[in-house]
Amino acid sequence: MKPTLSREYIAAMALALVDDIGRDKFSMRKLGAELGVDPMAVYRYFTDQEALFDGIAETLFGELDVDTLPWHGSWRELAEQYARRMRDTLLAHPHAVTIFATRPVRSPAAIDTGNRMIELMAKSGFTPGTALQILRCLREFTMGHALTLAVLRLGGERRSRKPPPDAPDYNLLAKSADDACPDDHFDLGLTAMLDSFARLTS
Repeated sequence: MKPTLSREYIAAMALALVDDIGRDKFSMRKLGAELGVDPMAVYRYFTDQEALFDGIAETLFGELDVDTLPWHGSWRELAEQYARRMRDTLLAHPHAVTIFATRPVRSPAAIDTGNRMIELMAKSGFTPGTALQILRCLREFTMGHALTLAVLRLGGERRSRKPPPDAPDYNLLAKSADDACPDDHFDLGLTAMLDSFARLTS
């Protein structure tokens, strides 16, 4: 028995297909085959592929499970856990990071989350405008970091031009890269940002 089609189900299946074959190989025809329906059936729920990708971004946002964030803690704890959860969610779907990063998420859940975060930050001494700027900074930093790691996980390391240790041009930069983990600066960057933001309260 075929499941009943809905926007949510189609977007979830589209995300699973992107996870499996990658964004570049994704097509509405392949999605239709995965759903077991004529591809045109999808257009009754999404006007085109870009609209479907909006739905995928909303599905990814849903995986953040924002209701379980520390809403009764400090603004800093909330912001930190929001950024970490976004990073972890995106890295669970490396093929879909660019989908999330290239479109605003305007689902009711995303809008409500933004409102709640700004309200909490306003109670902590930030102006609403500054709170929004902070949230944008955190989102952009987190997405950029996730995109870098996603590229590496999808084969980017194989295209590295870093010289090997026995090469004559092996320098301090190359050695530092060898000694570091690609993910070891997220905590450093996030902590530095939050420390700086804390000084912006009125």
